[in-house]
Amino acid sequence: MPNPYPVNRRQTLVAGLAAAAWPTWAQGQKFPSRAVRLVLPQPPGGAADRLARLVGERLEKHWGQPVVIENKPGGGVVIGTQTVVRSAADGYTIGLLGSSLSINALQRKDLPYELKDLQPIARAGYYTVALVAAASFPANDIKSLIAYAKTQPANSISFGSNGIGTSAHVAGEMLNHMGGIQLQHVPYNGAAKMYTDIAGGVLPIGFSVVSSADSFIKAGQMKVLGVTSLQRSPLFPQWPTIADTLPGFEAINWAGFCGPAGMPRDITEQIARDLISVLKAPDMAKSLEASGFELSTQGPAEFGDFIQSEVKRFAAVTQPLPGQK
Repeated sequence: MPNPYPVNRRQTLVAGLAAAAWPTWAQGQKFPSRAVRLVLPQPPGGAADRLARLVGERLEKHWGQPVVIENKPGGGVVIGTQTVVRSAADGYTIGLLGSSLSINALQRKDLPYELKDLQPIARAGYYTVALVAAASFPANDIKSLIAYAKTQPANSISFGSNGIGTSAHVAGEMLNHMGGIQLQHVPYNGAAKMYTDIAGGVLPIGFSVVSSADSFIKAGQMKVLGVTSLQRSPLFPQWPTIADTLPGFEAINWAGFCGPAGMPRDITEQIARDLISVLKAPDMAKSLEASGFELSTQGPAEFGDFIQSEVKRFAAVTQPLPGQK
């Protein structure tokens, strides 16, 4: 039987099929071929902003392409997260998100997105968070804070956080519940103004990422009452945990990278590998440790499971937070 396709036509067909398959393969090999946007749902100047810029600088060197940091604060991190969700699922927009992602998924009914609208890429680790107080505050630890609060009218002592639905907000409400006290929550859009208010005597206490409040602590304008992790921070072992006084207390503040759902698997895995590679570089690890960040990386699947486990954990330890919709 004669060959229905002459040799030259067969070669053309094979070449055409190869060309059709080429863009997907080439995209995986070439990514990124232009600037990548790193969205941060926090204002400039805080701990998350510093982490984003550290990572961005090293990714630029690794990729040979610009990494543009875009601060999108507001809405309890909803505005920045929604920016990521609505972006093209091509890997050129990723977001540095945190514990508020899990908290909001549990607490808020007004979210314009769901967790399924995001693609987990890589977890970076944890910020060390502490309850800090003005130097003149009468309590020096959690036990004396609880004792003092019980002598004061309900809601007469305020605690600050970097926004409604953040891990700092959760920590304060857990302290109220587990300590049998009633502190009044004061949300801030970021933490910078909260620090100046505490140092200036306007606000008595607040939950803070230690690294961003470090200058106030070292200057003696603030003191640490306790850290929010279950165990003492390996970076700041001198400070007791809130759990030392209230067993089981834990309100961690994690950080990780997500993109919009629907990202190609090869691109997702490449970004995850590249992120984890730069995070684990010796000079980067030292910089993170110096800034009070505990490295604990995970890839896409493991990070996705972790986010879901955080939703379940928050559901077990919290009631609907005041101020949540």
